[in-house]
Amino acid sequence: MFGIDRQVYYRSEKRSIGRTNKAEQVVKLVEDLRLIQPHLGGRKLHFMLKVPLKSLKVGRDKFFDILRANHLLIIPTRSYHITTNSHHRFRKHKNLILDYQISKPNQVWVADITYIGNRANPSYLSLVTDAYSKKIVGHHVADNLNTESSLMALKNALKNKKVNLESLIHHSDRGLQYCSNEYQKLLENNNIKCSMTQNSDPYENAVAERINGILKQEFDIDKYDIETKLRRKIVDESIEIYNEIRPHFSNHYLTPNQMHGQEILKMKTYKNKNQSKNVFALVN
Repeated sequence: MFGIDRQVYYRSEKRSIGRTNKAEQVVKLVEDLRLIQPHLGGRKLHFMLKVPLKSLKVGRDKFFDILRANHLLIIPTRSYHITTNSHHRFRKHKNLILDYQISKPNQVWVADITYIGNRANPSYLSLVTDAYSKKIVGHHVADNLNTESSLMALKNALKNKKVNLESLIHHSDRGLQYCSNEYQKLLENNNIKCSMTQNSDPYENAVAERINGILKQEFDIDKYDIETKLRRKIVDESIEIYNEIRPHFSNHYLTPNQMHGQEILKMKTYKNKNQSKNVFALVN
């Protein structure tokens, strides 16, 4: 009636059903991964699913078309809370890493504190991260901004006896916690050099800032109104997944643990458009 051959019509119907079935399989693969990494981005998903996608004959563009059609693309969200108090009497240190070449793990650790609670039930996460591999080597969750929480994160990082502490630089902002006598004494007792940002420019501590964002945006560690004890458990599990499973573009798509276990690959850097010096690669 419409001038279309019967065989052509049924072949078209068959192809349409095949495409639908293939898309459903891709969506299922994505949903399985996002059970443990709720907001994992499209590029990481494509990398982690490259074997099953190849068997399904789904390329990169088609994969993103399927994500888009099923509303599975992630829209980044940002929130900002000030946790740094740099107006204090304690000594502030110079930035030692602006021109520093990092070529292996445990040369530079970056530290930061991020807000993961709410006004009714505030919590703060102290992190120590290896700048080369982006591996979180120490962390602690507290319900206050006292120095003790930052000390606990550093002490957890120092439990690794394989680290050569004499060649290690500890980099942070100029917050009260990191400048305090207790924190500086722990660094000095372990022969760790201290480095600090000189301005309020977040690019001077870019790795630490980005890790904060990944944990909050992709793992929803600050989504729930819960007690600190339970929040610690969620953070512990999220960091384990982050270190073990999540690939990083800036790690050549290795996980932090994989990157931390080798010294061959060159660390990626980028240039801030407002300065000529290389600074740490943002983690993706």
